[in-house]
Amino acid sequence: MATGWNDDNLYANLTRASTAILDFTIPRGLTFCVSKSPNAVFNTTCSMTALPTLNGSIGYIFTSHELSLPKSGDVEFQDVVDRFKVYTLPHRPETGGGESTAGKRIRDYLMYGRLYIPSGRLDALSTVRFTPTLQGIIAGISDLPINVSTRDASRSYDKYEKVNSSNLMLSLQHDTGRWCSEYTWSAEDMMFGIRVLRNFGRLGGNAEEARLSWRSEGRRADEENGIEGSLGGRLSAGAELYFSALEKSAGGSTGVRFTTLPDIPTDSVCSQPPVSLTAIFNPMMGYISTAYAAQVSQDLALCSRFNFNVYSYESEWTVGSEWWVRKGVPENIDWPSGESSVPNDLSGHQSQEIQGVVKARMSTKMDISFLWEGRIQNVLMSLGFMSDLSGGSKPIRAVGIELSYFSSD
Repeated sequence: MATGWNDDNLYANLTRASTAILDFTIPRGLTFCVSKSPNAVFNTTCSMTALPTLNGSIGYIFTSHELSLPKSGDVEFQDVVDRFKVYTLPHRPETGGGESTAGKRIRDYLMYGRLYIPSGRLDALSTVRFTPTLQGIIAGISDLPINVSTRDASRSYDKYEKVNSSNLMLSLQHDTGRWCSEYTWSAEDMMFGIRVLRNFGRLGGNAEEARLSWRSEGRRADEENGIEGSLGGRLSAGAELYFSALEKSAGGSTGVRFTTLPDIPTDSVCSQPPVSLTAIFNPMMGYISTAYAAQVSQDLALCSRFNFNVYSYESEWTVGSEWWVRKGVPENIDWPSGESSVPNDLSGHQSQEIQGVVKARMSTKMDISFLWEGRIQNVLMSLGFMSDLSGGSKPIRAVGIELSYFSSD
């Protein structure tokens, strides 16, 4: 995002709005995370889990683009947590392909590495922007059990379980704003895949121009139908195909998404709430998933998702919520039909300091989860639990707390 890339314009992120509410991660055990930024382009981090077992990890991020990251006590809380958000109009990336320095072109890049202790697993990722609309990604995982020596692992093979689960994945992404395509290759199962996403409606030259063009010349997505009071926004549709040469199998899926543009009013008087509707269909597996997410008030977002399999007739209905806790007197906002636009960025309410966010999820399979994320002094804190009330002997599946601190001094 810092280099102007359309982070929301990938087919893999089609259901990003609903997953932010329903698929939040519950910390397990007691975890401590400490991060340090010696300079604007290099960041280090280390974490340790004390319970139920002792383990940890160390990692780093190195990038060509300067990242201004405030301290954990000063950073805007909504910028460091995964939350429900509707993005602005997609645009053609114009930066990130490299800047001229002393007559040479310097391409934007990012390198990431993480070592897990004592398992010895190593994660690595590197991405390079070749042009403003083209970037490549190399990701690798090396997960070799520590109780098996490298010499034995090289000649040991069990037909039911592989000793070495390492993998290498290559990805090439091409984004023009209107179209976004992604080509991937995985070495573990020799899988080739392609993902394509197309946006319908008006585009902008960049994020700010997209806002201005929608305000001055934009049309509602359903304006031609003449339906008053209906939502106006943008429509995106995409598909993916993949083939595994090792397993001799193939698959694919198709999906559609409709999102409103809440931060830009459709006329001079009325505004509309943030809404995202998605539908995914996998014909090979018979899997259908539909989701509806909306911000119903200044601090409350709700989501409902229904999964169904046409072959086994199995289904699951999941509902969730995201509630922001503030400090201060609530503002009097006639929402969503007031004269001011609906606030999409929670940081706009400077009179009410955000203290934390509460997320809850429940499904028809009796899976109930709860997560609270907040800040205590200069430390970010996450506390949550996951339970299964379907009749098992252990109703509590996971419970944990995570403390995070980072500094840029």
